[in-house]
Amino acid sequence: MTSLHDLTPRFRNIRLLLAREKGHPEGDREEGYDVLAPLTDEGRLDAEEWKSHKGFCRVRRFRTGEDDLVGRLRRKPGGQWYFDYAEGDRDDEVGFHLGEERFVTGEYVSIKRNGAMHTYQVARVEQP
Repeated sequence: MTSLHDLTPRFRNIRLLLAREKGHPEGDREEGYDVLAPLTDEGRLDAEEWKSHKGFCRVRRFRTGEDDLVGRLRRKPGGQWYFDYAEGDRDDEVGFHLGEERFVTGEYVSIKRNGAMHTYQVARVEQP
């Protein structure tokens, strides 16, 4: 049985924090995501490694005043990445071109939550 310590060295812990937006002019360090996923040398999501280790690709959404949501990083046919928290697609949060984005500290990614697009900054990328 594979454990977290047996994972490919491509796996990274990625912290995303809400960037500046209406209602959050300074962003929000208490709202974001922790993602465990494999990255390529360029910092992009590694689809091949993901296929081999889907069960380890996790996401945790945190927000002040709410319970954390824990789910999985998934990929739809056609390549669109999303965060899946429960059965069905009502709670899914879809990434905007996440397969093309670079998960490098300082870069930005967008995630659609409850019908609205929100931008997050990559705060850190570390080995687990």
